Amino acid sequence: MNQIHILLVEDDPDWIKSIIYFLNSQEDMIVVGAAESPEKAVDMALILSFDIVLMDIQLTAGRLDGIYTAAEIMERKPEAKVIMLTSLDDERVITQSFTAGAVNYIEKSRFKELPAAIRQAVLHPGSMDVLLKEFARLKREEQLRNLTPAEREVFELLEEGYTHSQMEKKLFKTESTLKNQINKILKKLGAKNGKEAVEKVRRKGIVKENDGKG
Repeated sequence: MNQIHILLVEDDPDWIKSIIYFLNSQEDMIVVGAAESPEKAVDMALILSFDIVLMDIQLTAGRLDGIYTAAEIMERKPEAKVIMLTSLDDERVITQSFTAGAVNYIEKSRFKELPAAIRQAVLHPGSMDVLLKEFARLKREEQLRNLTPAEREVFELLEEGYTHSQMEKKLFKTESTLKNQINKILKKLGAKNGKEAVEKVRRKGIVKENDGKG
């Protein structure tokens, strides 16, 4: 039997022990690693082979850093499937979890539902993948809606890694015109530079400083 490999990200040692025992008791599942911090989670995600991540939303008191960590892992490993775990049922947090790319969201009090949710995410991902792709497209459009067509064209070249001089040649724009458009783009997206603007849109507006309850 092929086992489903699970990476657990959780800051509570007691919960880690309990959930590892619970999941490893399933014949088709095994927890291959457990991380207690965002940094360790990203490091482990890059070296371990796993099918799904169980991500605690609140890894640091008062912060929703699990959501940012999920987004960072999926940026580096797009094939990763993430189920978010939390102690609260908060509509805003649920929305942000799916914005990050999570395939499911489960309250810790409903932990007995985890095996079924894990199997669904790994073995039958089709319908959820379609919904998440559409959700991601809508979130991208939401962030770019205030850009003019000309600014959108410039932003898309920034995404592709064009330098300013390359954009000037491709778009037949002067240096001052291009600089003015980029400054407007940065202001509208709330970014300090082009790299930050691209990263913000790519992560659908999710930022490390995002605080809240989880």
